[in-house]
Amino acid sequence: MEPGGPQGPLKRKESNMDKHIIPARQGAAFRVAEGQRIRIETPKGAQTADFFAFNAQNIGEWLSPNHTWAAHFRARPRQGDAFLSRFRRPMLDFTEDGADGVHDMMIPACDHVRYEFFGHEGHHPNCAENLHIAMRRLGYQIDVVPQPVNFFMDVSAQPDGSLVSPPNSVKPGGYVLLTARMDLICAVSSCPFDLPTDSWAINASGGPTELAVSVS
Repeated sequence: MEPGGPQGPLKRKESNMDKHIIPARQGAAFRVAEGQRIRIETPKGAQTADFFAFNAQNIGEWLSPNHTWAAHFRARPRQGDAFLSRFRRPMLDFTEDGADGVHDMMIPACDHVRYEFFGHEGHHPNCAENLHIAMRRLGYQIDVVPQPVNFFMDVSAQPDGSLVSPPNSVKPGGYVLLTARMDLICAVSSCPFDLPTDSWAINASGGPTELAVSVS
């Protein structure tokens, strides 16, 4: 069993399923073969999962929320949608939504500049860094942090065009199930955002919590 904490996610093998617990504020990457399914769950609820996917044969092709919403004419993914790459090719199917549609495709991954913007001083865990670390653990060096799909994150545009993120309403055990349309490297970050901000409550009020991920 791989250690948890700073070393990475806890992992256990059950028959043909790999199960992982991603600790709060950390990330991990997984190989997902064409036809396999990846299930992402927020066990305690209200925890955003930044999700990234790369073509395992060419990591220069990655999942693009922008191209996905252009194809489906909506900025929130729905069960039955296909997630497209930046080359407009289907990478995954949104097979099952167990989180009542509370997902976002507009907000970029948090990084150190984002926390500085909110007045935080010094280092703060962030999704961009989590992605780099997770990909390096699998032997990949990336130069770009793509726009993620933010599962379990509630962001909406107001009539005046402003964006708000009300208190996260995703219940404990909320999940999504995705099916790979090609061989992929998928990465998931338990978003570390925990700063007190008006109208911008990304995660639970008590702070970030773990995510459960399985590949089968």
